[in-house]
Amino acid sequence: MKKSRLRLACAVPFLLLLTACGSKPALAPVTLTEQQNKLFQQSCQTCHANAASPAPQMGDIKAWQKRVEKGLPVLVQNAMQGFNAMPAGGLCTICTPDDFEAMIRYMATAQTKTQ
Repeated sequence: MKKSRLRLACAVPFLLLLTACGSKPALAPVTLTEQQNKLFQQSCQTCHANAASPAPQMGDIKAWQKRVEKGLPVLVQNAMQGFNAMPAGGLCTICTPDDFEAMIRYMATAQTKTQ
């Protein structure tokens, strides 16, 4: 009886770990504040709402998924420091880390494109 409980106690964390391996990180949708919306229109949408740009487009869930898998802190850091063709701050000189986080969530979760 004690052996079976011990086996079960050992198996449960392992099974939970396996279950977590198959799940994909997801971002919760967000509504931008009025100020964040202005910042988005003045900076982010220049590239992220322009099909001619190589930047991941707003609402393109597939394009954002591989980025989201890196984690939101990495995406915020990339936005603030610049990454590949994206300039530091994404052309926003007054955006805070919280602003970047909200705008990344907004772009990555928008339902503007057909999957």
